[in-house]
Amino acid sequence: MRGVNASLHDRYPGAALPWNTPIKCRKAPYIQYRHVDFLYTGTQSFRQAFSHHPPALVGSNLVMLSQAVEDYLKTIYKLQGDGAASTTDIARVMNVSSASVTNMIKRLAGMGLVEHRSYRGVTLTPAGEKIALEIIRHHRLLELYLKEVMGYDWKALHEEAEHLEHHISEEFENKIEEILGYPTHDPHGDPIPTREGVINEQATDPLTEVEVGRSVVIQRVSDENPELLHYLEDMGLMPRAELCVVDKAPFHGPITLRLKKKEHVIGHHIASHVFVVPAEE
Repeated sequence: MRGVNASLHDRYPGAALPWNTPIKCRKAPYIQYRHVDFLYTGTQSFRQAFSHHPPALVGSNLVMLSQAVEDYLKTIYKLQGDGAASTTDIARVMNVSSASVTNMIKRLAGMGLVEHRSYRGVTLTPAGEKIALEIIRHHRLLELYLKEVMGYDWKALHEEAEHLEHHISEEFENKIEEILGYPTHDPHGDPIPTREGVINEQATDPLTEVEVGRSVVIQRVSDENPELLHYLEDMGLMPRAELCVVDKAPFHGPITLRLKKKEHVIGHHIASHVFVVPAEE
């Protein structure tokens, strides 16, 4: 790579550069990435030069971040947990073929964004994780804004956030955060990463594992199925709601809950998508 002020790499080692970072060139007004020269004026910003997807500086490489790359990084982050994400799970979640996943993983590894060991799965590098958390931050802020301010329903807000998360500027992201009062969680109860890429994950238990007679507070609900979210919302089974487990039928049978002096019966499968913490005594 040539033509980039070295201070940019010192300031943002292995991380996505802000879109409004001014680019200063030494000798020629070019940045070279994989033998392709990108022409800049002395005052252009990354956002002006790349209208949709910013590049990331990983090691000494200027990496172009397409929507597909960002989607893969986000998916791997959610799947890897404390271990690694399998290519089978990645293909299932993204609804693509295993061959497509294999090709993309090779590409991401070459970009320095993931590490892949045969039969051991895929993990994000620090640079890959930082980019993934930035996209997740965009998505969760957008979902909260679309839900609380614009009144979108669950299905529409998820689809809209999936599209917009790749295109909003830093200024727009910060304005949403300010309007919402600097929130810490999205509508499902998932934590919103900070601007610095820090995420505060709280330990939770699925509702299916709560003993009869225990009172709990819903911390988060799964966001995989919009119809399920509508169902849970109609019953009031959303984040911050306090409830008591009244009865549990054997063999994964239905579970009876008491919420605001009213009892509800839900199936074991539905309860497995609700995650709770103990209620304060």
